[in-house]
Amino acid sequence: MTGRRLRVTAFALALSLAGHLAAQTAPASLDHTVAQIDAGQFKAAEQEISHALEQPGLSPQTREAWLFQRERMRRILLDFTLDADAVKARVRKQIPDLSDAEFARWNAAGLFEHQVIDGKTLYFKRSPGNLFRLSAEAVARRKDRTPITDGPMETLNAYHRQVREAALAEHRSSVLPHRVRMTQTVTVDADAVPAGETVRTWIPYPRELPGQQDDIRYVVSAPAKHDIAPTSAMQRTVYLEQPAKAGQKTVFSVTYELTLSAQYHVIDPDKVVAPRITPELAPYVAEHPPHVVFTDAMRAFSRKVVGDEKNPYRITQKLFAAVDQIPWAGAREYSTISNISDYTLHTGHGDCGQQTLLLITLLRLNGIPARWQSGMVFAENGYSNIHDWGQVYLAPYGWVPIDVTTGQLYPTQPADAPLQWFYLGGLDAWRIAFNSDYGQSFAPPKQHFRSDNVDSQRGEVEWKGGNLYFDQWDYSFKWDVLPATKGSTGR
Repeated sequence: MTGRRLRVTAFALALSLAGHLAAQTAPASLDHTVAQIDAGQFKAAEQEISHALEQPGLSPQTREAWLFQRERMRRILLDFTLDADAVKARVRKQIPDLSDAEFARWNAAGLFEHQVIDGKTLYFKRSPGNLFRLSAEAVARRKDRTPITDGPMETLNAYHRQVREAALAEHRSSVLPHRVRMTQTVTVDADAVPAGETVRTWIPYPRELPGQQDDIRYVVSAPAKHDIAPTSAMQRTVYLEQPAKAGQKTVFSVTYELTLSAQYHVIDPDKVVAPRITPELAPYVAEHPPHVVFTDAMRAFSRKVVGDEKNPYRITQKLFAAVDQIPWAGAREYSTISNISDYTLHTGHGDCGQQTLLLITLLRLNGIPARWQSGMVFAENGYSNIHDWGQVYLAPYGWVPIDVTTGQLYPTQPADAPLQWFYLGGLDAWRIAFNSDYGQSFAPPKQHFRSDNVDSQRGEVEWKGGNLYFDQWDYSFKWDVLPATKGSTGR
């Protein structure tokens, strides 16, 4: 071998070794670290995050994205707090003779949500209760046979009939308005923030949505100084701040009034046609990562459900029915999930926002515009909850409401048959929408991580030292239905 060839070979070996070392020292991609966390490889992910943060010249946005993955791991560990023995102990409060074999069978069927994190199996803290949402067999074994109840609008009732009858009689889609005074409160734990430091909060606030919620009027807030985001804000809030006091809770509230109307659109499926996708509609048939992505699994599920159907209404109906079959269960925090629609597709259960994001993804995949709404629901009997739903664009009718979690209403008499699909084109007036999209910024903007970076229903709190997570404060709703005023009508 000549000296020249030796030198060339040595140079090639040096290049190969340098490339190998560079591969060992180059920071992992953010997507790789996200996948590591999803796979439960927290120690490896932490090494990748630390390595990435050591790189010079990181933009503030990039640094924040890496730091959030560290925060996401912390939040996951706040949701996944139980071992198998703890889950069994909680289930045995309802099923005293639960056997280890029975638990193992239910666990293998995916009825107890869990993750293997760095080799240790940890269960979602709500999984013992969720069991009775997911398994009829478990329900039949319960010591307490009291039925699990949800909101009053989950079951077909006289109100749904009144909405439809009014819409048909008045030839309008927005009917039965009522005026409501609502107070929303955020209460921060005592000493969560050092005394004298400013606590900042964003309380969700309703958007003007003609024919759905109108004439929104601020009444009072505590503290009095406030900043209401413009109605154009897709996640609208009222911003408040005040100093923390030693040993005392920090309480914020806002009171407002608004007129809420029910909706019922009379839709003839044979008249529904494929929409012309204008620039205004284009965003609502597009992917919106990370939670609306047309994955291979999503495409396969869509083909199985839709088949050869071409009519947009009937496609919507098929997809609505398919997602409606996914059982509701208490959800882990949205900020901990890297792709909510994909998660819901594979987990086999989901709460309202998870089901809605799955349906939105499937509709958009089929070229049917779909978008988000969320806020809260309430009733005169004192019931309240946070809730997510959406809208679908059906030409020539335009945007109509869709609530797949409330889902189909099952008639017990022939006259009620048209009400089965009430929530595909209809909506009750016992809800307030704060948001018309997900993952949107606040006005004024938050300076630190949000506790929920997808939705905005409970509120957000921070101080100069960082975000205050949900375990450091609480929220509540209180309302009154005001007397009807003469001349109140729908649209």
